[in-house]
Amino acid sequence: MIKIYHNQMWSKSRKSVLILNEENIKYKLINYMKINITKDELVEIAKKLNCDPKDFIRKKDSSLKEIDSQKINDKNFMFDYIKKNPKILERPIIVSTNSAIIARPPELLYEFIATLKE
Repeated sequence: MIKIYHNQMWSKSRKSVLILNEENIKYKLINYMKINITKDELVEIAKKLNCDPKDFIRKKDSSLKEIDSQKINDKNFMFDYIKKNPKILERPIIVSTNSAIIARPPELLYEFIATLKE
């Protein structure tokens, strides 16, 4: 089953949910702002996105100004920082069994969904 790390406040997240519904894809909605996202989940997301945690955060978020460039490259530090500050997580992130995508723009989901059906 697909997981969507979602924030209802943001249009890109809402549009991604609409696309999943339109394509009849079953998913589990994870409101990462209300639940405590775990470090293990973040590590899984990084592996499936094939990137470091610094690559799936909102780089313009004001809270990142307090982090020096050396720390932002420290994976363990960043996993812990995202866990404590989930609002910096890029969204939406859609995770399947073997891969993941940051659906920005949400239309990227169509190609992602096509690979799931292969």
